[in-house]
Amino acid sequence: MLRMEQDDGDLDSLVRKRIRALRVAQGWSLEELAGRANLSQSSLSRIENGQRRLALDQLVTLARALDTSLDQLVETASDDVITSPMIDGAHGLMRWPVKGDPGMTVVRQRMTEPPPDNPARMRAHPGREWLVVLSGTATLMLGHRRFRVETNQAAEFPTMLPHAIGTEGGPCEILGIFDRDARRGHLREGRGAGKDCAPDLPNTT
Repeated sequence: MLRMEQDDGDLDSLVRKRIRALRVAQGWSLEELAGRANLSQSSLSRIENGQRRLALDQLVTLARALDTSLDQLVETASDDVITSPMIDGAHGLMRWPVKGDPGMTVVRQRMTEPPPDNPARMRAHPGREWLVVLSGTATLMLGHRRFRVETNQAAEFPTMLPHAIGTEGGPCEILGIFDRDARRGHLREGRGAGKDCAPDLPNTT
């Protein structure tokens, strides 16, 4: 059993509410989720209503049926909700690590140069990147294609495609999200490459 006694009463209630909220968000009835989780409808109803003790094996099954994980199902807010950025003046960017996924990094950078004219200066490496243009207009070079990304537009792409990003018609500011592999790729390849690609990330490991 997943024991949630007096000190954990708030967590117990939160988990039950979360199960119901996730079910409703999927548009599923009690019967539908119960079937997916191999539970009886009455058992699931008692779980949601607090009339049945939460069992660990049932939570694991429910998490899987709701397309989430047990950790996310029982997650509570930590004390360090607010994170301040690390300022990297040399690269002209701010960087935030993502606590839920230590391999992921969020970067904010002001760019002033257009992308390179020479395709040989574009880079490719494992990973995936996502970026949104906060102000101005950016140009994303991806393989043999050229994309104009305007303010409030976003782009997502696999970094195994040769890519580069720069400005169009004046400075722009971007917010980029790099998964673990993409971040490592920039750490390995970004030294001395200027701003031919998405932001070079400072190595803090």
